[in-house]
Amino acid sequence: MTAAPLQPVVRDLAWIKQALQTAIELECSTLPLYLSAMFSLQVQNYNAYNRLRSVVMEEMVHMAIAANLLAAIGGTPQIKSINVRFPTQGLPGGAEPDLRVGLARFSKEQLKNFMRIETPEFLLRKMKRHETYPTISVFYKGIRQAIVDNADAVRAAVKAGGSSNQVYDDIGLVQIAYVEGADPVTAMLAGIDEILEQGEGASTKSLVTLKDFELEESHYARFAEMHYGATYNEPKPPVELTPQTEHLFFQGQPVGWPVVINTLAVPADGYAKIIALDPNVAAVTKDLTAIDSAYSAVLTALDAAWNGPAAASWKTVGLSVRGVGGNPPGMIDFRVLARENITRHQIPAEIIPQLPSLYPTEFEFLKTYTDLDQPVFYGPRFINATTPAV
Repeated sequence: MTAAPLQPVVRDLAWIKQALQTAIELECSTLPLYLSAMFSLQVQNYNAYNRLRSVVMEEMVHMAIAANLLAAIGGTPQIKSINVRFPTQGLPGGAEPDLRVGLARFSKEQLKNFMRIETPEFLLRKMKRHETYPTISVFYKGIRQAIVDNADAVRAAVKAGGSSNQVYDDIGLVQIAYVEGADPVTAMLAGIDEILEQGEGASTKSLVTLKDFELEESHYARFAEMHYGATYNEPKPPVELTPQTEHLFFQGQPVGWPVVINTLAVPADGYAKIIALDPNVAAVTKDLTAIDSAYSAVLTALDAAWNGPAAASWKTVGLSVRGVGGNPPGMIDFRVLARENITRHQIPAEIIPQLPSLYPTEFEFLKTYTDLDQPVFYGPRFINATTPAV
């Protein structure tokens, strides 16, 4: 019997809505990765911390932009149900399908993963990689093109409106609303372009953004600076940026390597087998659960910003990013829960030799991202306690 041929994907308005929901999940999935590395730093104020923190802030903005785009065309952003459990193969939406990544301490190996996530498309083409969505930027460019191809349907959807809010804050959000005489498609494309520019400096074929975004270094460049140990500095005379010449672009001012807490990369069970053997089980469980609960609360609050009372939505995103030590905490408030609680719990030394038998299929991952010859500590696991894992 001959199998029926696969039908081509129709990238219509319904597809755009689905893709934008996936974009929200995709942006959200990068946050635990970057935050886990950030919280493993001994000093939470130096070069590495500030670079990681700046990327986290912008990823939150990107998630919010995607939510505003979805709300503008009548969709309902779903945030409180997001629960990507690490380690995972690839990222939501089929992006980075060859990348296996998990929650781990700051390291050269993890920086390579972060650079891979933010790799500019023009660099990836030079690596001769051709997956369906080999980078996040390719995924977003697919959405961008679908908006262009369905411009009239998009305009009609924005004019019709929907039940979800457009959320505003002073952190770079793009709002889309129907205004007589203005083209909402232009605003939607501007939102996609902001995400692309800040992530990788996409349109310039360099690693910095356009003047509209103050010529800031892309996320890729910030991670590469930490990887190479020097700031971004375009060589003179000019050299084409390729994977082979990339190191020549990072020979500016030295960027020091931070002191890192040796947290154990988080296995798929969220340390459950280890905790069961830990004499300090009650205290460890309490502190791990506390940050899981805080993470869940932030996602719930963000969901309410788009789907709750409009009058209360405008400041919710900013508070969720920055935090004020209140309830719910913000992303940056997680620092106290992680640094002052979780990463102070050492995993008993007698458990470490048991890791190969406890996690036979994950041990290679654990030892790649953890120095098992040194004292090992717990790290945050960012489990959304309000919904089952996907």
